[in-house]
Amino acid sequence: MPWSGVIHQYRDYLPLPADARIITLNEGNTPLVRSSQLAELLAPMTGLELFFKFEGLNPTGSFKDRGMTAAISHAIYEGSETIICASTGNTAASAAAYAARSGLRCLVLVPEGKIALGKLAASLAYGAEVISIAGSFDDGLNMVREIVNRRQITLVNSINPWRLEGQKTGAFEVCDQLDGQAPDWHCLPVGNAGNITAYWMGYRQYGKGLPRLLGAQAAGAAPIVSGKIVENPETVATAIRIGNPARWQQAVQALDESDGLITSVSDEEILDAWRNLASMEGLFVEPASASGLAALKKLIKMEEIDPSNKRIVVVLTGHGLKDPGTAVEKATKPYQLPAEIEALEAYLA
Repeated sequence: MPWSGVIHQYRDYLPLPADARIITLNEGNTPLVRSSQLAELLAPMTGLELFFKFEGLNPTGSFKDRGMTAAISHAIYEGSETIICASTGNTAASAAAYAARSGLRCLVLVPEGKIALGKLAASLAYGAEVISIAGSFDDGLNMVREIVNRRQITLVNSINPWRLEGQKTGAFEVCDQLDGQAPDWHCLPVGNAGNITAYWMGYRQYGKGLPRLLGAQAAGAAPIVSGKIVENPETVATAIRIGNPARWQQAVQALDESDGLITSVSDEEILDAWRNLASMEGLFVEPASASGLAALKKLIKMEEIDPSNKRIVVVLTGHGLKDPGTAVEKATKPYQLPAEIEALEAYLA
């Protein structure tokens, strides 16, 4: 049967009403790519099997689509006509696309000057009403939480439990792609902490084994690592630039139950992992997506993770075209030559 989205594929594991209208863009079914070079770079001669779950190949370029299909389908079922979210970009783009697909009005609040160009462009193209606020993501989240108490509007941030129901399907897919078995370690970025919570839900429900979780926060936005709210989070990894995660307690519970770890990584470590993924594996991701790999590299080096004969999955949450500005700024600059064959010959020599 052709792939028709995560709800149709995993209907028996999702509690949507049987007569709900499913809003889908055929999300999910993203590749699990085995490392060709980085496994040996990280842990030579150890038997490490390293895989990358490339969620940037979802319809709007990020993992958010898994949760949005469920959140929008349930909103339609309940008779909602308007949805709203606060976002650093990926949730906004996903909400806008699925709202367009379903005919809902969509409002997104984004922090002024703190959203990557690719994400803003997508939100506008899908027809969302984009509202730029003079504040942080956390300020925006407080605003949308309050407005849904005053108006008949559906909130589609990861506070919405249906978002987690959809996102947990990522764990199902990982197990299916590993021939019915969970990995030993599952590594991923942690921003608002919905994804780490959802993956743990999925692994527990699917019954194919339980990995240990490794969460990665940017050093400039690491409230869970530090144990305190970060008032003014700053990092090149805009997708996880969040100082007060909505699913903080659930993430801590998932980490505890999985005997997992969470660590912070510097922007330099994130960008180094980002370059590794592109130049050694052919995987172009937005910087936040590389933070899980950065954390894994760090903890293997510190000998806090033993990679020997382990299967490790690193989730790459968003495509590199989400943040083209960073790519142009941080990547190697193009060489410049005269339009002459001799100049090219000299360069090659």
